[in-house]
Amino acid sequence: MTKSQRTIVLIAAVFALSFGILPAANAMHIMEGYLPAKFCIAWGVVCVPFLIAGFFSIKKTLSGNRKLIMILAMVGAYAFVLSSLKIPSVTGSCSHMTGTGLGAILFGPAAVSIVGLIVLVFQAILLAHGGLTTLGANTFSMAIAGPLVSYGIYKLCNKLKVPKLVSVFLAAFLGDLFTYVVTSVQLAIAYPSADGGFGASLGKFLAIFAATQIPLAIIEGILTAIVIIGLESYAKSELSDLGFLRGRNA
Repeated sequence: MTKSQRTIVLIAAVFALSFGILPAANAMHIMEGYLPAKFCIAWGVVCVPFLIAGFFSIKKTLSGNRKLIMILAMVGAYAFVLSSLKIPSVTGSCSHMTGTGLGAILFGPAAVSIVGLIVLVFQAILLAHGGLTTLGANTFSMAIAGPLVSYGIYKLCNKLKVPKLVSVFLAAFLGDLFTYVVTSVQLAIAYPSADGGFGASLGKFLAIFAATQIPLAIIEGILTAIVIIGLESYAKSELSDLGFLRGRNA
């Protein structure tokens, strides 16, 4: 990212902060009209600097190798399919895999913010999954917060010389779970319990989500590792261009 691009991202971040960010809480695939307007607007503003950074990240990656657009498209399709397979959970939301860990590992979390936004728009319009008014909140949780954790876990495992497929599994698994932790926080802030307030509400949401989300997160980790194995077999040169194969363990 050039100095001018970093300046633009910084300005956007300052704008978001000055607007008045809520505490770090977010939601994923919350249905249309479920969040109060102030939450919808606030989370949309919070997403702006991340999306700008994502645009520059994708532009830089593709300008270096146009062939990588096929891998990027595959990452988007993977996220679209996995996150469309939903199981009803807490009122106003649902449990499902996210599919964003793969993109975070290959392209970095910034690029996934754009990919995730596109996925969420198509799901809201074509599948009535999520919503346009809640797009900002859903984008932050699935396309920003979760991928950041996935990327951080993968890089940490890389430094600790954890075997590659184990690193991929942990990154996808924990990124998925983190999405639902922040989903619970978001819902608890928007709808605190009448008896116990935010803390009581958060505990209830976390407990309910855990029953369905932990098994789904395990499945996502396994599927993501399998996809990586496939890419290493059929798209090794593209993975090399992305720097994925550099200095990795078997």
